[in-house]
Amino acid sequence: MGNTVGSLTKKQRSVIIGSLLGDGYIRRIPGRSNAFLEINHSWKAKEYVDWKYSVLKNLVESPPKKRVGGEGRFAYRFFTKQHTELTKLLEDFYVNGRKTVPKNLKLDPIILAVWFMDDGSKTRKHDVYLNTQQFSLRDQRRLLYNLREIGLRARLNKDKKYYRIRFLKESVPMLNKVIEQYIIPSMRYKLSFDPVETQSAN
Repeated sequence: MGNTVGSLTKKQRSVIIGSLLGDGYIRRIPGRSNAFLEINHSWKAKEYVDWKYSVLKNLVESPPKKRVGGEGRFAYRFFTKQHTELTKLLEDFYVNGRKTVPKNLKLDPIILAVWFMDDGSKTRKHDVYLNTQQFSLRDQRRLLYNLREIGLRARLNKDKKYYRIRFLKESVPMLNKVIEQYIIPSMRYKLSFDPVETQSAN
């Protein structure tokens, strides 16, 4: 019982929070008492969805299913059961139906890894981003603070008309150190190992 938070394990809670920072959504059906989580990714992320399902399996009635999305694209998703802990997270993460960043958010390695697998990207120049465009500037500044709390430095970078988070180059090796062990094989292409960093490690 020591590794649980309510009826969710710490790992489950971290995976859910990481998903909410990324592509996951919690909602409640009108008239129902509790909320549920939707995990929905593209078909090419099937292994990733299956991994999330394996972590949350005891909260789910039906395994992930393939579906046809917009413009004929295929997606892969599953839904959890309604759950009191998810209702609390709904209240923390949503204001007037819009996803926000809770004031009490505390990052841990699994939260960060899942968030990165959802929204992380890199360039050929080894710049590393979190695609946080869905959040307001105020919330993104709060996320910068959350990252600083665990020793990671980043700043906001304008991408066309929206902003996203870019890690400072000196923080990328530490980011890799924190999350690498939690990144599943099919998502390792998102990690950025600078040639200089790789040589020094060898």
